[in-house]
Formats: sequence, C-alpha cells, structure tokens
Amino acid sequence: MQNEFNTLEQKLGQLVTLTSRLRSENHQLRQELATALSQNRQYSDKIESVSDRLENLLTQLPEEA
Repeated sequence: MQNEFNTLEQKLGQLVTLTSRLRSENHQLRQELATALSQNRQYSDKIESVSDRLENLLTQLPEEA
C-alpha cells in the first residue's frame, strides 16, 4: 500500500513539474506572439506608407507621348 502511495506521490510531483514548465512556456509564447503581432502591424504600416509615397511619385511622372 505504501508503495502505491509513493508511486502516486511521484507521479503527482511529475505532473506539478510538467504543469509549471508548460505554464512558463505558454507565458513566453504569449509574449513572443504579442511581439510578433506588434512587429507585423509596424511592417504593415510601413508598407502602406511606402505604397502611398510610391503612388504619389507615379502620379507626378510625365505621361509618355
């Protein structure tokens, strides 16, 4: 009986350790995702800005004869 309790205690310890590690990893992944989404927004804004500037330059080019 004591052996079964020891085995159960060991498995519970492993579960607690794994749960803690997964929570930590999940937190880190959430931070990385937030950073990636922020960078993506910045890149999209830059692309839109460059596109607008390019469009403006194209309208200023003289038309071909």
